[in-house]
Amino acid sequence: MKYRTLGRTDLKVSVICLGTMTWGNQNSEAEGHAQMDYALSQGVNFFDTAEMYAVPPSADTYGKTESIIGSWFAERKNRDKVILASKIAGPGLPWVRGGDYKIDRKNIFLALEASLKRLQTDYIDLYQLHWPNRGSYHFQQNWHFEPDFDPKAEEENFIEVLETLGECIKAGKIRHVGLSNETAWGAAKYLRLSEDRGLPRMQSIQNEYSLLCRLFEGDLQELALAEDCGLLAWSPLARGILSGKYLNGARPPGARLSIETREERRDTPLCNDAVRAYIEVAEKHGLDVCQMALAFVNSRKFVTSTIIGATSLEQLKTDIASIDLTLDKAVLKDIAAIHRQFPLPY
Repeated sequence: MKYRTLGRTDLKVSVICLGTMTWGNQNSEAEGHAQMDYALSQGVNFFDTAEMYAVPPSADTYGKTESIIGSWFAERKNRDKVILASKIAGPGLPWVRGGDYKIDRKNIFLALEASLKRLQTDYIDLYQLHWPNRGSYHFQQNWHFEPDFDPKAEEENFIEVLETLGECIKAGKIRHVGLSNETAWGAAKYLRLSEDRGLPRMQSIQNEYSLLCRLFEGDLQELALAEDCGLLAWSPLARGILSGKYLNGARPPGARLSIETREERRDTPLCNDAVRAYIEVAEKHGLDVCQMALAFVNSRKFVTSTIIGATSLEQLKTDIASIDLTLDKAVLKDIAAIHRQFPLPY
């Protein structure tokens, strides 16, 4: 395994991060435990979860993933072996705290205490804001996203959030803080406020990034590198779409898109064409397409860690093994050509 420093902290996190969001829906508690056992045995010391998991999100699955991690900690007595990340949900889910909520002082305290109880731990190493109160272009909203918010009011909220997180850090309940599904403006504003006011510093940005979604390579790439606020890349296989298993409308039993209750905006004709092209590149160079896709994300200078998710141990083994793959110049040249042909396929 390889390790990188999380932001400006003293934490060395594995370049492969274990994503957990399927546990409690697609995966059972026993399967979640088995995945954590295997990942830890392979040197993966970084696990990512959220209060809203398991997915697809619903009132019935809310919090189940954290509970599965908590029961594993309780059984294995190994909390100190894991750098644990979780998140407070942004507004929009009607079953979270009655639906009338946002990321603010009151809800940070409520969400954090509930997460700590489910996780059966006294602290979370990296506590993240799952998505902004004001909305953003993520989750395929980029095609019609038009910012419409009061910058002054947002800044006041940011200060409240940072001050509250600072209290939680002083209380020993969280160690560090980070962003998720954030924009360049939001990340820069948080960093500036932290510096000017001596408040906790955002150490990472967890946004979508894969061969099929490279929006981060605009201004956020520069910010991540210059400000030591690296990317935690989620959906590096685009919900498994890059594997090719959903081509031609296929929906394998038990697969993510086969049970998804929400519209899948990634499954477009253009995206399928891009997937076929990347599969051809992998086959040309004798590579597994999923390992190629993950190795590409792993190699980006602005990436701190790549969050993988698997519904089977075999998938997990393949994904973790991507850490041993280095893409040569010929592969990267072919990937670059496909990216120019399909720069934003969904």
